Amino acid sequence: MDALTDLLDGPRARGAFLLRASFDPPWSIRIRDEAPLTLLAMVRDHAWVMPDGAEPQRMGPGDIAVCRGPAPYTVADDPATPPRIIVHPGQVCTTPEGVGVSEAMTLGVRAWGGAPDGSSVMLVGTYESRSAVTGRLLAALPPLAVVRGDTWTSPLPALLGEEIGKDEPGQDVVLDRLLDLLVIAVLRAWFARPDAAAPGWYRAHGDPVVGPALRLLHDRPARLWTVADLAAAVGASRAAFARRFGRLVGEPPMAYLTGLRLAQAADLLRESDATLDAIARRVGYGDAFALSTAFKRERGVSPRDYREAAQPL
Repeated sequence: MDALTDLLDGPRARGAFLLRASFDPPWSIRIRDEAPLTLLAMVRDHAWVMPDGAEPQRMGPGDIAVCRGPAPYTVADDPATPPRIIVHPGQVCTTPEGVGVSEAMTLGVRAWGGAPDGSSVMLVGTYESRSAVTGRLLAALPPLAVVRGDTWTSPLPALLGEEIGKDEPGQDVVLDRLLDLLVIAVLRAWFARPDAAAPGWYRAHGDPVVGPALRLLHDRPARLWTVADLAAAVGASRAAFARRFGRLVGEPPMAYLTGLRLAQAADLLRESDATLDAIARRVGYGDAFALSTAFKRERGVSPRDYREAAQPL
């Protein structure tokens, strides 16, 4: 398994929030739903996506954006248009004054907005559960990742647009899987851009020495790896391998492995009810005590406290 495959193996939508949104200008939606990840696919006209503290980006037809939560952001026809609708956790919608408008803006099956046939149309897919997306993926993403429609081709956006308004048996499962596939395809295209600010491990993936070593670590994170083991496996001297790995990835091999193990442990704590001992063995620690010590040193909280904090209220 390569590092990108391991990273993108995370999206697992379960009852994701999907809809077709349409508006006539002026319009502006303030998103405060605290969702971990949202995909916006522009179908018609344009929209500005404006994360707090990050550069706003204009989206045109065919462009797709992935917004990383839980920080708020605004989507509007123009950066100067003040928010007219606030989206709260649970997809509850109000005016800025707090008047509920969720029902008034429902336009049909998974259709929502200010005008049934508005000039601006986009598809929205939101992972509302933190357990649906791994922490490793979220940590690798900027607040806003946009893939331009003229830089890639995929039948998935059109297929999602076709299916999103259907009300048939099993339709929620169909839409969940389509959203997963589209998010993975978009992120793969985004990471592959020549100007992508991709993590060091992604840039190192194509290296003939470090790339195979990364795949070994992601395939078998629980193995008792040493730098010498990895170097021998990829046919390099220990010293040369350690230098090359550190230069390309940005940290030593064993530090990378520790981060990988603890990230996987965090995902398992959040997504499963496995015991701490079982999680420790799965990610390469001898017992729960060893994992707890490393986890608290790295993250500042015990695994038990982390798991309790990650549970939905």
